[in-house]
Amino acid sequence: MGRLILLFSLLLISSCKESPTKKNIDTTTTLEVVDTIQTKKEKDVVKKFRTFEGLADTTFVRLADFSDGFAYDMRYATTNNFLKAKVYECAECYTRVKTAKALLKANEAFRAKGVKIKFFDCYRPNSVQYKMWEIVPNPQYVANPVKGSIHNKGGAVDITLVTLEGEELDMGTDFDFFGKRAYHDNFDLPKEVLDNRKLLKETMENHGFWSIRTEWWHYNLSAGSNDKVADFKWDCN
Repeated sequence: MGRLILLFSLLLISSCKESPTKKNIDTTTTLEVVDTIQTKKEKDVVKKFRTFEGLADTTFVRLADFSDGFAYDMRYATTNNFLKAKVYECAECYTRVKTAKALLKANEAFRAKGVKIKFFDCYRPNSVQYKMWEIVPNPQYVANPVKGSIHNKGGAVDITLVTLEGEELDMGTDFDFFGKRAYHDNFDLPKEVLDNRKLLKETMENHGFWSIRTEWWHYNLSAGSNDKVADFKWDCN
């Protein structure tokens, strides 16, 4: 009788030792299945962008809502600019719909050549233009806010080109360099710089933009020159 009780006790202890191990194996297997399902779901997620359907050409839109094919370095939302002051509450690139459409087409042409547009500035509320004028009240560098600039109309952008990996092409100067080295008609520059500027200028002009002589980075949409100066402001969330 004593032997039977001892044997029963040993069997019970053995069963208790095996149960946690089996439970651990089952739990691990379950976690692996869950991880696999989550990974598959993440791969299946496709980012959806807005379309221009139903939007008037003069409507202001956020460019990032329509494409992730651009790069951004919104300088006036930082102190890294010629003003040495932050004049935007937060960094966003807004334009009128017609400007956005032209930029998307231009960027398609650039991307086919292994580069893409990088923005320094886009639409600029007129109230920001007044802030800039207060800091540098010189029409050589800042448009008088009473009249406004095409930036204030949502039809101008300040841009450069970067590789698809994000490396900036050499344009000879930084953005907002005010000197002859930034002029389009200055050909006393390395061939690489001239070629990069030519690619930027010709492609933008082919898509309805025009440049100004003294700033290689500035482009105006021809169809946006007659729009009204605006003070539309975006939310900073």
